Amino acid sequence: MAPLQQYLSLTRNHARFLAFGFLMAFTSSAGQTYFIGIFGPDIREVFELNHTQWGSIYLIGTLCSALVLPWSGQLIDRIDLRRFTAIVVIGLSMACLTISLTSSVVMLTVAIFLLRHFGQGLTSHTSITSMARYMEGNRGKAIAIASMGYSTGEALLPVIAVGAILLLGWRSTYMVTALCVLGLVPILLWTLRGHGDRHQKFTDQQTKDSGDKETVVSKTRKQMLREPRFYLLLPAILAPSYIGTGLFFHHLTLADAKGWSAIWVTGNYWLYALCTIVTSLMAGPIIDRFTAARVLPYYLVPLILALMLLIPAEDSIWVLPYMILIGINTGIHFTGVSALWAEIYGTRHLGGIKSTVGAIGVFASALGPVSIGIILDMGYTFNAVCIYFSVFSVISTGLLLKGLKHYSVGSNIKQRFTKPNKK
Repeated sequence: MAPLQQYLSLTRNHARFLAFGFLMAFTSSAGQTYFIGIFGPDIREVFELNHTQWGSIYLIGTLCSALVLPWSGQLIDRIDLRRFTAIVVIGLSMACLTISLTSSVVMLTVAIFLLRHFGQGLTSHTSITSMARYMEGNRGKAIAIASMGYSTGEALLPVIAVGAILLLGWRSTYMVTALCVLGLVPILLWTLRGHGDRHQKFTDQQTKDSGDKETVVSKTRKQMLREPRFYLLLPAILAPSYIGTGLFFHHLTLADAKGWSAIWVTGNYWLYALCTIVTSLMAGPIIDRFTAARVLPYYLVPLILALMLLIPAEDSIWVLPYMILIGINTGIHFTGVSALWAEIYGTRHLGGIKSTVGAIGVFASALGPVSIGIILDMGYTFNAVCIYFSVFSVISTGLLLKGLKHYSVGSNIKQRFTKPNKK
Protein backbone atom coordinates (compact mmCIF):
# COMPACT_ATOMS: atom_id res chain seq x y z
CA MET A 1 0.00 0.00 0.00
CA ALA A 2 1.35 3.43 -0.95
CA PRO A 3 2.23 5.82 1.92
CA LEU A 4 -0.64 8.18 1.05
CA GLN A 5 -3.12 5.31 1.12
CA GLN A 6 -1.67 4.16 4.44
CA TYR A 7 -2.21 7.61 5.95
CA LEU A 8 -5.75 7.85 4.55
CA SER A 9 -6.62 4.42 5.91
CA LEU A 10 -5.12 5.24 9.31
CA THR A 11 -6.96 8.56 9.45
CA ARG A 12 -10.29 6.94 8.59
CA ASN A 13 -9.89 4.31 11.30
CA HIS A 14 -8.47 6.54 14.05
CA ALA A 15 -9.55 10.06 13.13
CA ARG A 16 -10.47 11.21 16.63
CA PHE A 17 -7.40 9.84 18.38
CA LEU A 18 -5.05 11.28 15.75
CA ALA A 19 -6.85 14.62 16.08
CA PHE A 20 -6.16 14.41 19.82
CA GLY A 21 -2.43 13.97 19.22
CA PHE A 22 -2.34 16.84 16.71
CA LEU A 23 -4.30 19.23 18.94
CA MET A 24 -2.18 18.48 22.01
CA ALA A 25 1.01 19.15 20.03
CA PHE A 26 -0.49 22.37 18.66
CA THR A 27 -1.67 23.48 22.12
CA SER A 28 1.85 23.05 23.51
CA SER A 29 2.77 26.15 21.46
CA ALA A 30 1.65 28.39 24.34
CA GLY A 31 4.68 27.21 26.30
CA GLN A 32 7.20 26.81 23.47
CA THR A 33 10.26 29.04 23.11
CA TYR A 34 9.27 30.54 19.76
CA PHE A 35 5.88 31.69 21.15
CA ILE A 36 7.08 33.05 24.49
CA GLY A 37 9.94 34.81 22.71
CA ILE A 38 7.47 37.01 20.82
CA PHE A 39 6.44 38.58 24.14
CA GLY A 40 10.07 39.08 25.22
CA PRO A 41 10.57 42.74 24.21
CA ASP A 42 7.35 43.85 25.94
CA ILE A 43 8.10 41.82 29.07
CA ARG A 44 11.63 43.24 29.29
CA GLU A 45 10.27 46.76 28.94
CA VAL A 46 7.59 46.34 31.62
CA PHE A 47 9.91 44.70 34.16
CA GLU A 48 12.97 46.78 33.13
CA LEU A 49 15.09 43.72 32.32
CA ASN A 50 18.13 43.55 30.11
CA HIS A 51 18.74 40.63 27.77
CA THR A 52 20.86 38.72 30.32
CA GLN A 53 18.28 39.12 33.11
CA TRP A 54 15.40 38.03 30.88
CA GLY A 55 17.43 35.10 29.59
CA SER A 56 18.32 34.08 33.15
CA ILE A 57 14.67 34.11 34.23
CA TYR A 58 13.80 31.97 31.22
CA LEU A 59 16.67 29.57 31.98
CA ILE A 60 15.64 29.18 35.64
CA GLY A 61 12.01 28.49 34.74
CA THR A 62 13.02 25.98 32.06
CA LEU A 63 15.48 24.10 34.28
CA CYS A 64 12.95 23.91 37.13
CA SER A 65 10.49 22.43 34.65
CA ALA A 66 13.07 19.83 33.65
CA LEU A 67 13.63 18.87 37.30
CA VAL A 68 9.90 18.27 37.91
CA LEU A 69 9.10 16.61 34.55
CA PRO A 70 10.43 13.09 35.37
CA TRP A 71 7.95 12.93 38.25
CA SER A 72 4.93 14.60 36.64
CA GLY A 73 5.45 12.96 33.25
CA GLN A 74 5.36 9.41 34.59
CA LEU A 75 1.89 10.02 36.03
CA ILE A 76 0.51 9.39 32.53
CA ASP A 77 1.34 5.72 33.18
CA ARG A 78 -0.98 5.69 36.21
CA ILE A 79 -3.77 8.18 35.54
CA ASP A 80 -6.51 7.76 32.95
CA LEU A 81 -5.51 9.66 29.80
CA ARG A 82 -8.74 11.70 29.78
CA ARG A 83 -8.24 12.93 33.32
CA PHE A 84 -4.52 13.52 32.78
CA THR A 85 -5.26 15.56 29.64
CA ALA A 86 -7.81 17.75 31.42
CA ILE A 87 -5.38 18.46 34.28
CA VAL A 88 -2.51 19.31 31.93
CA VAL A 89 -4.48 21.58 29.60
CA ILE A 90 -6.22 23.42 32.46
CA GLY A 91 -2.77 23.83 34.03
CA LEU A 92 -1.47 25.36 30.80
CA SER A 93 -4.44 27.73 30.69
CA MET A 94 -3.72 28.83 34.26
CA ALA A 95 -0.07 29.36 33.31
CA CYS A 96 -1.11 31.71 30.50
CA LEU A 97 -3.35 33.59 32.91
CA THR A 98 -0.56 33.80 35.49
CA ILE A 99 1.92 35.48 33.15
CA SER A 100 -0.75 37.93 31.98
CA LEU A 101 -1.39 39.06 35.58
CA THR A 102 2.11 38.90 37.06
CA SER A 103 3.53 42.12 38.51
CA SER A 104 6.87 41.01 39.95
CA VAL A 105 10.03 39.34 38.71
CA VAL A 106 9.51 36.46 41.14
CA MET A 107 6.03 35.73 39.81
CA LEU A 108 7.33 36.13 36.25
CA THR A 109 9.82 33.33 36.96
CA VAL A 110 7.01 31.17 38.36
CA ALA A 111 4.89 31.90 35.29
CA ILE A 112 7.73 30.87 32.95
CA PHE A 113 8.13 27.65 34.91
CA LEU A 114 4.41 26.90 34.59
CA LEU A 115 4.35 27.70 30.87
CA ARG A 116 7.38 25.55 30.15
CA HIS A 117 6.20 22.69 32.35
CA PHE A 118 2.58 22.44 31.22
CA GLY A 119 3.22 23.58 27.64
CA GLN A 120 6.57 22.51 26.24
CA GLY A 121 6.72 19.71 28.82
CA LEU A 122 3.49 17.91 29.67
CA THR A 123 1.21 18.88 26.77
CA SER A 124 3.83 17.81 24.25
CA HIS A 125 4.62 14.72 26.33
CA THR A 126 0.95 13.69 26.40
CA SER A 127 0.61 13.99 22.63
CA ILE A 128 3.57 11.87 21.59
CA THR A 129 3.44 9.34 24.42
CA SER A 130 -0.19 8.50 23.70
CA MET A 131 0.56 7.99 19.99
CA ALA A 132 3.58 5.79 20.71
CA ARG A 133 1.72 3.73 23.30
CA TYR A 134 -1.63 3.02 21.68
CA MET A 135 -0.81 3.01 17.96
CA GLU A 136 1.52 0.01 17.79
CA GLY A 137 1.89 -1.13 14.19
CA ASN A 138 1.21 2.43 12.99
CA ARG A 139 3.37 4.17 15.57
CA GLY A 140 5.57 6.07 13.12
CA LYS A 141 2.68 7.40 11.05
CA ALA A 142 0.67 8.36 14.14
CA ILE A 143 3.58 10.30 15.65
CA ALA A 144 4.16 12.00 12.28
CA ILE A 145 0.55 13.19 12.14
CA ALA A 146 0.61 14.38 15.75
CA SER A 147 3.94 16.17 15.21
CA MET A 148 2.33 18.26 12.48
CA GLY A 149 0.72 20.16 15.36
CA TYR A 150 4.13 21.58 16.31
CA SER A 151 4.91 22.76 12.79
CA THR A 152 1.41 24.18 12.32
CA GLY A 153 1.87 26.22 15.48
CA GLU A 154 5.29 27.44 14.34
CA ALA A 155 3.90 28.51 10.98
CA LEU A 156 0.70 30.27 12.17
CA LEU A 157 0.90 31.44 15.75
CA PRO A 158 3.86 33.87 15.63
CA VAL A 159 2.09 36.03 13.03
CA ILE A 160 -1.20 35.88 14.93
CA ALA A 161 0.50 36.70 18.25
CA VAL A 162 2.38 39.68 16.81
CA GLY A 163 -0.88 41.10 15.42
CA ALA A 164 -2.73 40.49 18.68
CA ILE A 165 -0.02 42.21 20.72
CA LEU A 166 -0.25 45.28 18.48
CA LEU A 167 -4.03 45.40 18.88
CA LEU A 168 -4.53 44.24 22.46
CA GLY A 169 -1.19 44.44 24.25
CA TRP A 170 0.87 41.51 25.49
CA ARG A 171 -1.07 40.90 28.72
CA SER A 172 -4.45 40.77 26.99
CA THR A 173 -3.01 38.53 24.29
CA TYR A 174 -1.93 35.97 26.88
CA MET A 175 -5.37 36.27 28.55
CA VAL A 176 -7.01 35.43 25.23
CA THR A 177 -4.55 32.56 24.84
CA ALA A 178 -5.59 31.27 28.28
CA LEU A 179 -9.26 31.29 27.23
CA CYS A 180 -8.51 29.56 23.91
CA VAL A 181 -6.50 26.84 25.64
CA LEU A 182 -9.25 26.29 28.22
CA GLY A 183 -11.83 26.11 25.44
CA LEU A 184 -9.95 23.15 23.94
CA VAL A 185 -10.59 20.94 26.98
CA PRO A 186 -14.07 19.73 25.92
CA ILE A 187 -12.86 19.26 22.33
CA LEU A 188 -9.90 17.17 23.47
CA LEU A 189 -12.11 15.06 25.72
CA TRP A 190 -14.44 14.51 22.76
CA THR A 191 -11.53 13.22 20.69
CA LEU A 192 -10.89 10.69 23.47
CA ARG A 193 -14.39 9.21 23.39
CA GLY A 194 -14.13 5.45 23.58
CA HIS A 195 -10.64 5.59 25.05
CA GLY A 196 -11.65 3.22 27.82
CA ASP A 197 -11.99 0.41 25.29
CA ARG A 198 -8.70 1.37 23.64
CA HIS A 199 -6.87 1.29 26.96
CA GLN A 200 -8.45 -2.03 27.91
CA LYS A 201 -7.22 -3.58 24.66
CA PHE A 202 -3.77 -2.19 25.35
CA THR A 203 -3.78 -3.63 28.89
CA ASP A 204 -4.98 -7.01 27.67
CA GLN A 205 -2.26 -7.09 25.01
CA GLN A 206 0.39 -6.21 27.59
CA THR A 207 -0.78 -9.09 29.78
CA LYS A 208 -0.84 -11.45 26.81
CA ASP A 209 2.64 -10.41 25.68
CA SER A 210 4.21 -10.62 29.14
CA GLY A 211 4.95 -14.30 28.68
CA ASP A 212 5.93 -14.08 25.01
CA LYS A 213 9.69 -14.22 24.54
CA GLU A 214 9.40 -12.84 20.99
CA THR A 215 7.85 -9.58 22.19
CA VAL A 216 9.99 -6.78 23.62
CA VAL A 217 9.83 -6.78 27.43
CA SER A 218 8.71 -3.48 28.91
CA LYS A 219 11.41 -2.02 31.12
CA THR A 220 11.13 0.53 33.87
CA ARG A 221 12.87 3.88 33.98
CA LYS A 222 15.36 2.56 36.54
CA GLN A 223 16.25 -0.38 34.31
CA MET A 224 16.77 1.98 31.37
CA LEU A 225 19.07 4.24 33.39
CA ARG A 226 21.19 1.25 34.42
CA GLU A 227 21.86 0.21 30.82
CA PRO A 228 25.16 1.42 29.26
CA ARG A 229 23.35 1.37 25.90
CA PHE A 230 21.09 4.25 26.96
CA TYR A 231 24.10 6.52 27.41
CA LEU A 232 25.46 5.56 24.00
CA LEU A 233 22.16 6.67 22.42
CA LEU A 234 21.74 9.84 24.47
CA PRO A 235 24.15 12.30 22.76
CA ALA A 236 22.62 11.72 19.31
CA ILE A 237 19.09 11.84 20.68
CA LEU A 238 19.81 15.16 22.40
CA ALA A 239 21.74 16.71 19.50
CA PRO A 240 18.73 18.34 17.74
CA SER A 241 17.60 19.96 21.01
CA TYR A 242 21.11 21.03 22.00
CA ILE A 243 22.22 22.27 18.58
CA GLY A 244 18.88 23.33 17.06
CA THR A 245 17.81 25.47 20.01
CA GLY A 246 21.22 27.12 20.12
CA LEU A 247 21.16 27.93 16.40
CA PHE A 248 17.61 29.31 16.41
CA PHE A 249 18.35 31.38 19.52
CA HIS A 250 21.38 32.93 17.78
CA HIS A 251 20.08 33.17 14.22
CA LEU A 252 20.25 36.97 14.33
CA THR A 253 23.87 36.67 15.48
CA LEU A 254 24.50 34.35 12.53
CA ALA A 255 22.85 36.82 10.16
CA ASP A 256 25.02 39.64 11.48
CA ALA A 257 28.19 37.55 11.20
CA LYS A 258 27.44 36.64 7.58
CA GLY A 259 26.11 40.05 6.60
CA TRP A 260 22.65 38.66 5.88
CA SER A 261 19.29 40.32 6.50
CA ALA A 262 17.72 39.25 9.79
CA ILE A 263 14.29 39.40 8.14
CA TRP A 264 15.51 37.09 5.38
CA VAL A 265 16.73 34.50 7.89
CA THR A 266 13.66 34.52 10.16
CA GLY A 267 11.30 34.97 7.20
CA ASN A 268 12.28 31.56 5.89
CA TYR A 269 11.17 29.67 9.01
CA TRP A 270 8.14 28.58 6.98
CA LEU A 271 10.48 26.49 4.83
CA TYR A 272 11.85 24.82 7.93
CA ALA A 273 8.31 24.07 9.17
CA LEU A 274 7.23 22.73 5.76
CA CYS A 275 10.24 20.42 5.47
CA THR A 276 9.65 19.20 9.02
CA ILE A 277 6.05 18.24 8.19
CA VAL A 278 6.89 16.58 4.87
CA THR A 279 9.79 14.61 6.37
CA SER A 280 7.71 13.47 9.35
CA LEU A 281 4.98 12.19 7.05
CA MET A 282 7.49 10.41 4.82
CA ALA A 283 9.38 8.92 7.76
CA GLY A 284 6.25 7.50 9.43
CA PRO A 285 5.56 4.60 7.01
CA ILE A 286 9.29 3.87 6.68
CA ILE A 287 9.66 3.57 10.45
CA ASP A 288 6.56 1.37 10.69
CA ARG A 289 8.02 -0.95 8.06
CA PHE A 290 11.70 -1.06 9.05
CA THR A 291 11.49 0.24 12.69
CA ALA A 292 13.11 3.35 14.12
CA ALA A 293 16.20 1.38 15.16
CA ARG A 294 17.09 0.92 11.49
CA VAL A 295 16.11 4.40 10.35
CA LEU A 296 17.77 6.52 13.04
CA PRO A 297 21.49 5.58 12.95
CA TYR A 298 22.37 8.21 10.34
CA TYR A 299 19.60 10.72 11.05
CA LEU A 300 22.07 13.44 12.11
CA VAL A 301 23.62 13.54 8.62
CA PRO A 302 21.28 16.36 7.42
CA LEU A 303 22.19 18.37 10.53
CA ILE A 304 25.91 17.83 9.90
CA LEU A 305 25.49 18.90 6.26
CA ALA A 306 23.59 22.03 7.33
CA LEU A 307 26.39 22.99 9.71
CA MET A 308 29.14 22.31 7.18
CA LEU A 309 27.23 24.30 4.56
CA LEU A 310 27.23 27.41 6.79
CA ILE A 311 31.02 27.50 7.14
CA PRO A 312 31.89 28.66 3.59
CA ALA A 313 28.48 30.25 2.88
CA GLU A 314 28.62 33.93 1.95
CA ASP A 315 25.54 34.52 -0.20
CA SER A 316 22.25 34.65 1.72
CA ILE A 317 20.68 32.17 -0.72
CA TRP A 318 22.35 29.42 1.34
CA VAL A 319 19.78 30.08 4.06
CA LEU A 320 17.29 28.06 1.99
CA PRO A 321 19.18 24.72 1.85
CA TYR A 322 20.18 25.28 5.48
CA MET A 323 16.53 25.53 6.54
CA ILE A 324 15.64 22.51 4.40
CA LEU A 325 18.33 20.32 5.98
CA ILE A 326 17.47 21.40 9.53
CA GLY A 327 13.80 20.69 8.80
CA ILE A 328 14.62 17.19 7.50
CA ASN A 329 16.59 16.40 10.65
CA THR A 330 13.81 17.71 12.89
CA GLY A 331 11.15 15.72 11.02
CA ILE A 332 13.03 12.44 11.44
CA HIS A 333 13.73 13.29 15.08
CA PHE A 334 10.06 14.04 15.86
CA THR A 335 8.88 10.75 14.37
CA GLY A 336 11.73 8.37 15.05
CA VAL A 337 12.92 9.02 18.59
CA SER A 338 9.58 8.48 20.36
CA ALA A 339 9.07 5.28 18.36
CA LEU A 340 12.58 4.14 19.30
CA TRP A 341 11.91 4.20 23.05
CA ALA A 342 8.77 2.11 22.56
CA GLU A 343 10.68 -0.40 20.43
CA ILE A 344 13.58 -0.82 22.82
CA TYR A 345 11.93 -0.43 26.23
CA GLY A 346 8.29 -1.34 25.56
CA THR A 347 5.17 0.72 26.24
CA ARG A 348 4.06 -0.18 29.76
CA HIS A 349 6.33 2.41 31.40
CA LEU A 350 6.71 4.67 28.37
CA GLY A 351 5.45 7.78 30.17
CA GLY A 352 8.17 7.60 32.81
CA ILE A 353 10.86 6.85 30.22
CA LYS A 354 9.86 9.65 27.84
CA SER A 355 9.47 12.19 30.62
CA THR A 356 12.99 11.43 31.84
CA VAL A 357 14.47 11.75 28.36
CA GLY A 358 12.37 14.86 27.81
CA ALA A 359 13.73 16.44 31.00
CA ILE A 360 17.30 15.75 29.90
CA GLY A 361 16.38 17.24 26.52
CA VAL A 362 15.20 20.42 28.21
CA PHE A 363 18.57 20.71 29.96
CA ALA A 364 20.29 20.20 26.60
CA SER A 365 18.16 22.88 24.95
CA ALA A 366 19.05 25.29 27.74
CA LEU A 367 22.78 24.59 27.26
CA GLY A 368 22.74 25.14 23.48
CA PRO A 369 22.48 28.96 23.48
CA VAL A 370 24.98 29.17 26.35
CA SER A 371 27.52 27.01 24.50
CA ILE A 372 27.37 29.25 21.44
CA GLY A 373 27.65 32.34 23.62
CA ILE A 374 30.77 31.00 25.33
CA ILE A 375 32.46 30.18 22.01
CA LEU A 376 31.67 33.62 20.60
CA ASP A 377 32.72 35.42 23.79
CA MET A 378 36.08 33.62 23.61
CA GLY A 379 36.69 35.47 20.38
CA TYR A 380 35.93 32.70 17.90
CA THR A 381 33.70 33.19 14.85
CA PHE A 382 30.37 31.53 14.10
CA ASN A 383 32.26 29.18 11.79
CA ALA A 384 33.96 27.77 14.88
CA VAL A 385 30.51 27.14 16.36
CA CYS A 386 29.53 25.15 13.26
CA ILE A 387 32.75 23.12 13.40
CA TYR A 388 32.24 22.32 17.09
CA PHE A 389 28.64 21.23 16.56
CA SER A 390 29.64 19.18 13.49
CA VAL A 391 32.29 17.28 15.45
CA PHE A 392 29.81 16.73 18.27
CA SER A 393 27.27 15.32 15.81
CA VAL A 394 29.78 13.01 14.11
CA ILE A 395 30.92 11.55 17.45
CA SER A 396 27.28 11.21 18.55
CA THR A 397 26.48 9.31 15.34
CA GLY A 398 29.29 6.85 16.05
CA LEU A 399 27.94 6.23 19.56
CA LEU A 400 24.42 5.84 18.19
CA LEU A 401 25.59 3.23 15.69
CA LYS A 402 27.23 1.27 18.47
CA GLY A 403 24.18 1.54 20.73
CA LEU A 404 21.78 0.37 18.01
CA LYS A 405 24.04 -2.32 16.55
CA HIS A 406 22.02 -5.09 18.20
CA TYR A 407 18.82 -3.78 16.62
CA SER A 408 20.00 -2.61 13.22
CA VAL A 409 21.98 -5.67 12.20
CA GLY A 410 20.76 -9.18 11.69
CA SER A 411 17.62 -10.90 10.53
CA ASN A 412 14.19 -9.35 10.16
CA ILE A 413 14.10 -6.75 12.95
CA LYS A 414 10.32 -6.74 13.08
CA GLN A 415 10.46 -10.14 14.73
CA ARG A 416 12.28 -8.59 17.67
CA PHE A 417 9.40 -6.32 18.54
CA THR A 418 6.20 -8.00 17.38
CA LYS A 419 4.70 -11.33 18.02
CA PRO A 420 4.78 -13.58 14.92
CA ASN A 421 1.50 -14.68 13.39
CA LYS A 422 0.50 -18.20 14.30
CA LYS A 423 -1.68 -20.10 11.91
